[in-house]
Amino acid sequence: MTTLQLSSLFVFNALFLTTHANASQNWYVVNDSVMGGVSNSQVNQTAKSLIFEGNVSLENNGGFASIRTELDTQGQNSKAIALRIKGDGKTYQLRLRTSDYLDGPAYTHSFNTTKNQWMDIHFTPGDFTLTFRGRVLEQQPALNFSDIKQLGFLIAGKQEGKFKLEVSKIEFKS
Repeated sequence: MTTLQLSSLFVFNALFLTTHANASQNWYVVNDSVMGGVSNSQVNQTAKSLIFEGNVSLENNGGFASIRTELDTQGQNSKAIALRIKGDGKTYQLRLRTSDYLDGPAYTHSFNTTKNQWMDIHFTPGDFTLTFRGRVLEQQPALNFSDIKQLGFLIAGKQEGKFKLEVSKIEFKS
């Protein structure tokens, strides 16, 4: 894992703004093709933002596309996450994992976007629900933002067709 760290302010391609964090420079695509679907997506980084775009297909019982990156927020004592996003009018999920496993439970929270409009969205630990493969888990341990190992975005919910989500900021706030 490649990481960058500065002593007081961390800036990762102008996307991650947080104190004392490590973020991978790599974003990984995980689409429904892992289970036979045919959705496709890609992630690109510009000097100012991350662009997650593609096409969700319901063929072959598919219907989701996602991206994720590794991250270490240990010791930050963050109480909130702030996103600056521009969407396409569709609903997305912010997904957080507290383990290094690529497949496992994720803390999720859905958010709506307004087509072609920049929006600032804030999340607290209480906003998230622990899920596994789209199902809410019976046990709901409290989320601590200092335990996050992966962060990602997902589009699902039978939202067939082209999509585009642009993210210009991910900030962990104390």
